[in-house]
Amino acid sequence: MKLHIVARGRIGRDPEAEIVARYVKRMAWPTTVTELSEATPLPLPVARSRTVVLDERGTALDTRALADVLSKWRDGGVSEARFLIGAADGHDDATRASADLLLSFGPATWPHLLLRAMLAEQLYRTTSLLAGHPYHREG
Repeated sequence: MKLHIVARGRIGRDPEAEIVARYVKRMAWPTTVTELSEATPLPLPVARSRTVVLDERGTALDTRALADVLSKWRDGGVSEARFLIGAADGHDDATRASADLLLSFGPATWPHLLLRAMLAEQLYRTTSLLAGHPYHREG
């Protein structure tokens, strides 16, 4: 299954870009990052895809629970999991309503560039867990 991070705004050469690139490069699952301006419409989902919208009103999942979701989707024939990171004002109601999963990284408000890095790390951690790699240690 392909992982696709779709984010509003440009990360440029910010330090967070290096973190995102590091985790994407290390991931065993194919992973793409797409940056969009605020005016650019979201890309249409591909066949058999699932959409995860990062939103403060979503469900906070620990690493194991996120790994379970991804594993279920992968084993069920999902071809792509898209993770949408909104602009400064978040997502509109239609985008939230269309999500297969509303995912929160807790009640705090995170800068979008940092959230992108946190998501990349978490995806690397979940895929490592599913592969039995020792990167993720439960404790």
